[in-house]
Amino acid sequence: MAEPEFSATGVRIERSHRSLTRAGQVRIRDGRLELLTSYGREIDSAPVDSVQAGKPWFAGPDQARATVNGHRYRLTLGRPEDHPPGGATREDEGEAVVNRFLEVVRSAHGSTAKH
Repeated sequence: MAEPEFSATGVRIERSHRSLTRAGQVRIRDGRLELLTSYGREIDSAPVDSVQAGKPWFAGPDQARATVNGHRYRLTLGRPEDHPPGGATREDEGEAVVNRFLEVVRSAHGSTAKH
């Protein structure tokens, strides 16, 4: 099995203002995006080149949106327990993870995709 191109744990996944998990996982592996609960149960998945992802202007820096199979999800990346006191904030580290996530999704679409 190939290594994931992207993997994040401790992700809050919401759909229609409803929290599906507060400690889920987002993985991109073998050209497929998977949204998983903290127990590894699949919430949704699709080929990454069919996924639309972006950063809503009204969301925090540690949040992204993803449209998977026609369903919109809000993803909050970054786990508070990973941050030492006085270090980078959750939002700062979450923003770096969001940017990496968006980079991987966009690379699957090629450089001409709109997000």
